[in-house]
Amino acid sequence: MKKVMLLAAGLFFTLSTFAQQTDNKPPVKKIEVNGSAEMEITPDEIYLNITLREYVKGKTKTEISILEKQLQKAVIDAGIAKENFTIENVFGNNYDWLRKKKDPLEFMARKQYRLKLSKLDKVNEILGAVDAEGIENARIASYTSSKMEAYRKEVKIKALQAAKEKAEYMLAAIGNKIDGVIEIQEIGTDNYSDVRPEMSNMYMAKARNTSEDAMPDIDFKTIKIRAEVRTVFAIK
Repeated sequence: MKKVMLLAAGLFFTLSTFAQQTDNKPPVKKIEVNGSAEMEITPDEIYLNITLREYVKGKTKTEISILEKQLQKAVIDAGIAKENFTIENVFGNNYDWLRKKKDPLEFMARKQYRLKLSKLDKVNEILGAVDAEGIENARIASYTSSKMEAYRKEVKIKALQAAKEKAEYMLAAIGNKIDGVIEIQEIGTDNYSDVRPEMSNMYMAKARNTSEDAMPDIDFKTIKIRAEVRTVFAIK
């Protein structure tokens, strides 16, 4: 029993000595810096919402089916793929449909369509081929880039490179160098846009009432992507 206790005491003493030696190890010298980067890209996936609505002139009603056929033909003539033209919403409820049966001239059906474009050069051509009275609204719903993930990766790499460069020149100023990376933390990567809706809607309104030659250039903002990282480097 005594031998076991002595052995255990010896083991405890050895571990305690090792722990003290580890604790006495000098701390690693390090430098912590943040790096950031941003880039601007031109969107190539633009989503346009177009709302059509039936209307009456005198006693003649223009049905939604007529307006829809005009829009479909305009989209096809513009060379846009079928899958890029879809129905986004149909407005109405049971009460409206019952009212339509009783008085077709009182109820005005509405449909909203979504059109995916790579750029806006076909907008005037498409909207100009549809009865202007039947276009209730046309606006840019959203836009992005088909290469967004690649751009995000690129901007993250640039942010990390910026952090490394910052650490290097700060240490060089005091005669030191980095000795590998200890920690990398992504603080944030996002994309944001700055299209002003009123400007876009104004453009769409003009598109229904002007010829293609007279169309003004749209002031379409680019997408900005920003990334920021926190890094910790060891110092030689």
